[in-house]
Amino acid sequence: MNHLQGPVKFDFHTHHERCGHAIGTIEHYVKSAVEKGLDLIGIADHSPYLYSEEDQLYPTIAMAKSELPRYVDEVLRLKQKYSGKIQVLLGIESDFYPEHLEIYRQQLSLYPFDYIIGSVHYVDDISIFKKDRWEGLTNQQKVQTKEKYYNLIEQSARSGMFQILGHIDAMKGFYPEFSAIETEVIENTLKVIAESDIAIEINTSGKTKDCGGWYPSDEILERALFYDVKVTFGSDAHTPDRVGDEFELVQKRLKELGFKEWAYFIQKERYMTAL
Repeated sequence: MNHLQGPVKFDFHTHHERCGHAIGTIEHYVKSAVEKGLDLIGIADHSPYLYSEEDQLYPTIAMAKSELPRYVDEVLRLKQKYSGKIQVLLGIESDFYPEHLEIYRQQLSLYPFDYIIGSVHYVDDISIFKKDRWEGLTNQQKVQTKEKYYNLIEQSARSGMFQILGHIDAMKGFYPEFSAIETEVIENTLKVIAESDIAIEINTSGKTKDCGGWYPSDEILERALFYDVKVTFGSDAHTPDRVGDEFELVQKRLKELGFKEWAYFIQKERYMTAL
């Protein structure tokens, strides 16, 4: 039975050594999840650069294209091995490039993913985490950049490819001032996400960046609740010890904000469980 009874403890966003910037094997993350008493552990490493002619375009950012079948096989093997101890879920964090959408859709449809996280990591072909991208920009250019970022997130929501949208204000990661750039765009983005009936993650890896805290901010979460956007949890762990990091704190905060439930995913079906 897919649907779990009672409160469910989960983490849908974890990486491992194949991506070139995380530590440990997939099994290390599964074991950590078992130790921490999770019911579900989702493995969601970075998708390969599927549009590239090269097998591994950026070795320190994502796995090689040739590694994708091996990644899937390894997660499915661990799903069997740990059956009865924990439910291991096959996920992936897919980049979102509108111009390459169909390549990703086609390639990722070949595998039995439980869920796919759609994340915007590039705006104007520059990483959202590149600190100096903001240098020398006028206020108007900063607003335009922020609006482009959220426009891409809207497109990703509408694509129908994803169950979860990753870290929807992560552009603040190494540029905390991002949050203060005034624009109405986020309001529209949350409406689109609600209409598309897709979940957003509360991602606790913001604490590892300059901005501190989580993605997205409480202000965005309050508006997400207003529009009835579904939420889920992901640590975005790049080390096994961060699996489930601050799960209970997020749970408590969501309750304080007025949320009553959150989402988990099995075989691309969404289930809601009480907070």
